[in-house]
Amino acid sequence: MKPELAALINTALEQLVSQGVLAGLPDAALQIDRPKDPSLGDLSCNIAMVLAKRAGIAPRDLATQIIDTLPDNTLIERCDIAGPGFINFFVNASHHTGVVRTILESGSAYGKSNSGAGRQVQVEFVSANPTGPLHVGHGRGAAIGDSLSRLLEATGWSVQREFYYNDAGQQINNLALSVQARGQGKGPDHPDWPADGYQGGYIEDVAAAYIAGDSVQAADREITGAADLDDLDAIREFAVACLRREQDQDLQAFQVVFDEYFLESSLYDSGAVEETVATLQAAGHTFEDQDALWLRTTDFGDDKDRVMRKSEGGYTYFVPDVAYHHNKWQRGYQRVINEQGADHHSTITRVRAGLQGLNVAIPEGWPEYVLHQMVTVMREGAEVKLSKRTGGYVTLRDLIDWVGCDATRYFLVARAPTSQLTFDVDLALARSNENPVYYIQYAHARCVSVLRKAAEIEGDAHVSAGLAYLARLDEPETLSLAVSLGRFPEVVANAAERLEPHDVANYLRELAAHFHSFYNAHKVLEGAPETMQARLALVAATRQVIASGLDLLGVSAPDAM
Repeated sequence: MKPELAALINTALEQLVSQGVLAGLPDAALQIDRPKDPSLGDLSCNIAMVLAKRAGIAPRDLATQIIDTLPDNTLIERCDIAGPGFINFFVNASHHTGVVRTILESGSAYGKSNSGAGRQVQVEFVSANPTGPLHVGHGRGAAIGDSLSRLLEATGWSVQREFYYNDAGQQINNLALSVQARGQGKGPDHPDWPADGYQGGYIEDVAAAYIAGDSVQAADREITGAADLDDLDAIREFAVACLRREQDQDLQAFQVVFDEYFLESSLYDSGAVEETVATLQAAGHTFEDQDALWLRTTDFGDDKDRVMRKSEGGYTYFVPDVAYHHNKWQRGYQRVINEQGADHHSTITRVRAGLQGLNVAIPEGWPEYVLHQMVTVMREGAEVKLSKRTGGYVTLRDLIDWVGCDATRYFLVARAPTSQLTFDVDLALARSNENPVYYIQYAHARCVSVLRKAAEIEGDAHVSAGLAYLARLDEPETLSLAVSLGRFPEVVANAAERLEPHDVANYLRELAAHFHSFYNAHKVLEGAPETMQARLALVAATRQVIASGLDLLGVSAPDAM
């Protein structure tokens, strides 16, 4: 309705310009919002206040002239002027209930758009080091990243999902040393235990499999344990393969699929890291100091210059990141979105600085970042901190095993990434209205149950027959549900544009509330045949929108509960 209303208002403004009331049209697009209080109207616009000073007219007086000049239409039932000059619009009920026809005719395409126009976008997410199982923070990144990808696809983008494996560097060396020590019978209390060794029980499992000569099938490789505890390179490759396989299995259980797995080691093997450093040196963006190589990131907005190559040798972690993102640019991804933990905040400026320093026409502010805050897991009123398998953190697999994939995905995406998240295991297991996943899925199951019973009575034509009687959907609860259904395309478009999938989660909870209120207030399968058929059409439309919304979050829409 917003575009249609904007067209009506613009027509009125053009008429006022021709009459000399206004000197010109607004400089920017009209701002049309939905009042938080539905009693104030369906839509609201502040254009009278925006133009009043330029026109030399009091905002409320200009609002009156705009209303009086609106062309004849079937959209607006009435208008009110509120406060200093807001125009509140009340939409005809037929426009609200007409969405039922649109939904049933569009099916799963309802809510989708083509604003992306088939353009390519790469979304990188999870990108966990293969040094241990995925923890709940990785799970939040997986839920957000995959939902972002689904939203972008729903708005016409061609999405490539990528996982970046940091399979090189000191952390991987620490992993190999830890497995070696375990294989030699040493534990964390042994004096020869690596200073930064990994202590989780999974290290013992990897060491035992290596010594036994087990074969490991990871996503891109198959490796057999050499059983030689003196061969640190063989231990390293086997350990990485083991943990990559485990992470892949966790992601499969989480129903997250990637198109590409990119290895950090490939950047060194191909010479991309050295080439990146050489390019920055040739461009004059580096300097030597205290036997270290520095990048002049202050030239690109950083608060201080950053070390690229340490005095003792070896590159700091952001250098391969610059090479990696240059590789993304070379692959043709003019839009890249990285979903990462908030601990990556400090790397954004230096990675972007390095990319600007390459002088290859990469835009400022590329790539885009979505950073998520930490997750606290609560169970039986207490924070859960320990995991026997990891020796410390709660894993993604723990959550899936405790509450299932659906609840895990919903809870991890339901709050803004910028907000810290408390994952309440007991709430996620509750079969009550307090559990948003249960509440939404139960609404879908109720819709299916009603439609199934109606089909047994009336046959399959009952829903389409109801389209002829949508005018009978005039009760407050019915109209509130229809209005909520009509918001879905806007919610999807805004969530995709702002990269905020939690908006979809919150919308679904509100939609479920409207449906349950409608269901409790009206007996769908009773009353006049025409009213029953119209209500069944509304139920069918609701079922479709709930299913589509849950799919955007990677959550199932059960037919029965």
